[in-house]
Amino acid sequence: MHYIIYLIPFIGAFAGWLVNYLAVKLLFSPSVPKSFLGIQFQGILPKNKKKIAGTLGKLANEEIKPYINELETKITSASNIDKMMPFVEKHIDHFLRVKLAERMPVISMFIGESTIAELKSVFLEELKELFPELMKNYIDGMKEDMDVEQLVATKIEAIQTNQLEALLKHAFGKQLNALGVFSATIGFLIGLIQLLIVLLAR
Repeated sequence: MHYIIYLIPFIGAFAGWLVNYLAVKLLFSPSVPKSFLGIQFQGILPKNKKKIAGTLGKLANEEIKPYINELETKITSASNIDKMMPFVEKHIDHFLRVKLAERMPVISMFIGESTIAELKSVFLEELKELFPELMKNYIDGMKEDMDVEQLVATKIEAIQTNQLEALLKHAFGKQLNALGVFSATIGFLIGLIQLLIVLLAR
């Protein structure tokens, strides 16, 4: 009968692994509230999913906002506008030489090279002034329409618990397995210490 005490380290290892397994399981299960002996309980993540989604939404909004502001600064910068000008000039030139002649042939007959060059110059100057304000208004409107915080929170809330569990296990499967081995090892060592104490006390 006394040989059973030598199982203590192995029982400790199993207990350590079991506690870790149940702790991970309780993160996700049960996905809906359940009652036992009058006590209601639910998995930690399903129970707090709305709060977690809101927190992650705020975090995403705080992280993305500086990039949007930086994007606005870069897009509306003079150097960036200058890079766009050759492309714009090409289209204006095509409009004055080809499209205008197709749609208003009479007027195009009175427009020579000097007039085209002058019109292009006027258009380009006006567009240089217009583009920064136009892009700024566009990005401001986009920021108002795109509520990053609400968008992220809604997407996370829509994820099913089993999908979230599969996602996290796929991402952290190795770490969770390593944690299980670590818990079993600690349990085994504690059991070994207990066994030594029992043997020394005999």
